[in-house]
Amino acid sequence: MREKYPHDVKLVFKNFPIPNHRFSLKAAVAALAAARQQKFWEFHDALFKNYNQLSDAKIKEIVRTVGLDEAKFEAQKKNPAIMNHIRQDYQEGKKLGVRGTPTVFINDRRVHNRSMQNMEALVEKELKARAGKK
Repeated sequence: MREKYPHDVKLVFKNFPIPNHRFSLKAAVAALAAARQQKFWEFHDALFKNYNQLSDAKIKEIVRTVGLDEAKFEAQKKNPAIMNHIRQDYQEGKKLGVRGTPTVFINDRRVHNRSMQNMEALVEKELKARAGKK
């Protein structure tokens, strides 16, 4: 959708580390540390691809795979701003009724059918509605 509507669709990612996944918080911290080196999406995608085998060793492997400066990455993981960011995202998610990941919203409305066809139809409906208001 971002490719089809590059000026009209904005993707917002929020962290919601789920308590029953023992590496979800570490993964969120790592992804935001990677973002400080402009590698968030590469790191994010690698984390999700490997979600069922995450470990400290796997995270270090991903750090090397995406080409991060390891010393900077380790320093950023300790930055309190990262944990504050995650806490804010998590609290916002709780207020919106998020209970798991991924959860998708389109213009503040939760999407239950996350098929690409349905999401495309919802986005196009929103874009038409917005065009009608202009």
